[in-house]
Amino acid sequence: MKRLLSIELQKIWKNKASKVLTSTYFILLTFLSLIATIKFDLGPFHIDAAEQGIFNFPYIWHFNTYFASWFKIFLAVVIVSMMANEYSYGTLKQNLIDGMSKKEFILSKFLTVTLFAAISAIFVFFVSLILGFIYSSFNEPSIVFSEMEYLLGYFVKLLGFFSFCLFLGILVKKSAFALGFLFVWNIIEGIIIGVLNFRVFPKSDTARNFTQFLPLESMSNLIVEPVSRLAIIKSIGTQVGIQNLKDYSVHWYSILIVLVWTAIFIFLSYYIIKKRDL
Repeated sequence: MKRLLSIELQKIWKNKASKVLTSTYFILLTFLSLIATIKFDLGPFHIDAAEQGIFNFPYIWHFNTYFASWFKIFLAVVIVSMMANEYSYGTLKQNLIDGMSKKEFILSKFLTVTLFAAISAIFVFFVSLILGFIYSSFNEPSIVFSEMEYLLGYFVKLLGFFSFCLFLGILVKKSAFALGFLFVWNIIEGIIIGVLNFRVFPKSDTARNFTQFLPLESMSNLIVEPVSRLAIIKSIGTQVGIQNLKDYSVHWYSILIVLVWTAIFIFLSYYIIKKRDL
């Protein structure tokens, strides 16, 4: 496995565009600290991001993993380009000629996306830990290391998303078309969700029972938006008569759904490579 991973990392690191995108991704993650400088007035309310407790433990794990996941598109481009380059430069065929099996080829790609997801989660962990110790009002270990399930949810979310991107890169071959397909699929899921919510099941939660199994929606459900958990947002909601009943937990079944999709994407990637005339 170490040999397979080493081969993939060399391919990525020798590609200038991939190197820039990967570096940009991790630089942007560190910019989460800039949120602490946000200050503005909302009517009678003065909003100071740091003072509102966004970096308080354990809330910071929820907040940072949610917003850090917005930047995953940078690594998605790297993964899709990684596969497109395999076809463009003929390295896929060369790897197979050199003795690498198709199963090993897919394994090497899966190890790469897993490494990306793991390093991202570890990076967010340390960034959040540092910001928390600087700004948090609570530093007791029992509080600091509670709600760590958001990091697990973040890792699984990235793993599923990157596996989907890997599958699209193998399926479509061209990075631009693969990313375009990703965008179109996001729109398709949005239409399905809208139709089920507002047309088929307008007055019940039945639609969610179906839409939670859609690939991108299942990944999105892993970490629910954290902003409405803030005290000031709850206060505003109370004043305007809005009651917040949202469930912010990372559920085991949400993780399971994404892991199943991950397995499906990897299997389909292997199936395509196995059957395709390279």
